[in-house]
Amino acid sequence: MIPAIKLKEYMDTKVIQIAPLAFMRGRTLNDAVIVLDEAQNTTVHQIKMFMTRLGMNAKMIITGDITQIDLPRATTSGLVQALKILDGVNGIGKVEFTKKDIVRHQLVQRIVEAYERYDEAQKAEAAKAAEAARQTHDDNETEQQTTQNTPNP
Repeated sequence: MIPAIKLKEYMDTKVIQIAPLAFMRGRTLNDAVIVLDEAQNTTVHQIKMFMTRLGMNAKMIITGDITQIDLPRATTSGLVQALKILDGVNGIGKVEFTKKDIVRHQLVQRIVEAYERYDEAQKAEAAKAAEAARQTHDDNETEQQTTQNTPNP
């Protein structure tokens, strides 16, 4: 950690700058280390705009936890999309952490594991319901076809 007095000096001299995404448009960030935190909450347009600010002699670090997206359900996370689009692009690296990397209270890891089990059970239940609905639909279609092909007395 930077001591508070040094941080103030760096911020006063613009060595360290903090800027909201809304103020990034139109800038090129040269000779810089640029950090975007909580990127899971960016939209696809915001993260693309952010990444295209990268200038000469600059490094970009983007962090986010795709299990903690706070965007409306209908909004795609820019981080999730960027990870798919940029997979395998030369010059871009990715580090993924797992529950084993949690360095908080040991209970936190058990909480994460419990939520993972719950999510898996919900997915299995939804898949089972979808299969049952499909089977019911198929049975109804078969019954309708049988009824249509049966002559009236």
